[in-house]
Amino acid sequence: MRFKRIYIEISNICNLNCPFCVKSSRPPRSMNEEEFRHVVREVKPFTDYVYFHVKGEPLMHPLLGKFFDICEENDLQVNLTTNGSLLARKQDLLMQKNALRQINISLHSFPFRNGSNGEAPEFYNELDLAGLESYVQTAISFARRFARERKRFAVLRLWALGKGKKPDEAAVRIMEMIEEAYPEAAPLEEKMLHRPSMCLEKGVFLSWEEEFTWPTLKSPYVSDTGICYGTRSMVAVLCDGTVVPCCLDANGEAPLGNIFEDSFDSIVGGDYFRRISKNFDNRHVTLPLCRHCTYRLRFDKLAGAAFQEGGGPEGP
Repeated sequence: MRFKRIYIEISNICNLNCPFCVKSSRPPRSMNEEEFRHVVREVKPFTDYVYFHVKGEPLMHPLLGKFFDICEENDLQVNLTTNGSLLARKQDLLMQKNALRQINISLHSFPFRNGSNGEAPEFYNELDLAGLESYVQTAISFARRFARERKRFAVLRLWALGKGKKPDEAAVRIMEMIEEAYPEAAPLEEKMLHRPSMCLEKGVFLSWEEEFTWPTLKSPYVSDTGICYGTRSMVAVLCDGTVVPCCLDANGEAPLGNIFEDSFDSIVGGDYFRRISKNFDNRHVTLPLCRHCTYRLRFDKLAGAAFQEGGGPEGP
């Protein structure tokens, strides 16, 4: 079995407290070098791409540079998702690492950089507006540099949109600055009504989507029918070694095994894992957490053949 991507949560610790990101019930933890090397050895035969994502801010990890080097040693390419708050001080490191293939910058995180308990501060005054402009300009500048000099990919993400695909106030201000940098992209507010993303220049993309709800077992029940990429083209390893179906299992509520206790091969090759994946083939949702997930509903419209090939968006 091969996966299009395997998520590795190198840490579940974040420096922000955004309300759209589900709160973790797990204790704060970061992988050490020995643990990360073990995870890489285990997943290497099953994929060419690892994603530093699930929960946490990967740019906070003190061993991030070493982790990139370990991936390069093992011929694994890395996609990294960041809230962008530490980009200014970490961009030189990111530019140096050959293993880094793509970086996703979540611009919708900015309003909550100084918030407590997920509450956004007022930032439409002179001081905070200057901070917003600096943040967005840093993201755009790095994206351009990364794409042009490293010939890699950078995705500016703006996912905190309101219902009916209308951008919220913060998103409107951010879009104005993107339009200033890329005049040919305007009008973004109109274009986002018709497509989920666009290319700003070679290697630089803008992705937008309506804000989604992270699934938990406490979420309203959805259904026991449907399809998903989890266990089929993706799987995730949390920072404590728990293997879960996808990157949306933020609290490890659908554990499939633990990579620090059992081999990854035995976990994904076991009857339980295979049964979950096979049931998705037949549009049957096995796991209780997945039955409470609304994100997977967007895949229902995909044609069976296209879905079987593991195509489609990268997800959150």
